[in-house]
Amino acid sequence: MRTTPVTPEGDLIRWTEFPGREPVRLYLHGLGATSAYFNEIAWHPLLAGHRSLLVDLMGHGTSDRPTGFAYTLEAHADAVAAVLDAAGVTGAEVVGHSMGGAVAIVLADRHPHLVSRLLLVDANLDPVPTAPAAPGSSGIASYTEEEFVAHGWDRTPERVGAHWWATMRLAGPVALHRSATHLARGTRPTMRELLLGLKVPRTFLYPAPDGALAGADALAAAGVAVVAVPDCGHNIMLDNPEGFARAAAAALAP
Repeated sequence: MRTTPVTPEGDLIRWTEFPGREPVRLYLHGLGATSAYFNEIAWHPLLAGHRSLLVDLMGHGTSDRPTGFAYTLEAHADAVAAVLDAAGVTGAEVVGHSMGGAVAIVLADRHPHLVSRLLLVDANLDPVPTAPAAPGSSGIASYTEEEFVAHGWDRTPERVGAHWWATMRLAGPVALHRSATHLARGTRPTMRELLLGLKVPRTFLYPAPDGALAGADALAAAGVAVVAVPDCGHNIMLDNPEGFARAAAAALAP
């Protein structure tokens, strides 16, 4: 476990690091998740052997949960940049799931020297409307921060289910709400627009059972490889580790 401060008050972001060869691989989890989502994948025979950094985003997992942190996608990306700086890494291959994929896009836009390749795993590309009682970011963002801390947090376990709650309960309520709100709101330009403009190799994995990916033609035209992974839902690397590893290894091949 390694740490580096990311706020003037000294609040720490934490990550687990595995030794190995270059290029370094950086793994970013989604909203309410932790770096443990990638433990099995980082050691999969098709992907193992690279120096790998598995990060707990600020407010999540083992990282600190300061209430003075903004938890915007930009703030998360800058905190991840601090991880790479502390680790002495440039040109990382970044694997980002869901919100972690959105953070990865913003990281590549704001700190281009830190990213050599993007592997986005069913990442958020567009703003979404708030929807009370929805299980993800749109439901959490339907509360004000005060409402969520006062009573929305207590209602979250029944909405997200036992599996997601197992990691979401480790997040700070303020951190979770702000992260969800800014994820639902998106960036300007949007994450999709930022992705289209990036010059690094980019691959977008999505669950084949979801049907055609919205905007796939425009992504492909901009050089983004769009790959459907069978037999999975949103958590591709958990639902179908073998299928994920094959698709990821192909995307990250030299």
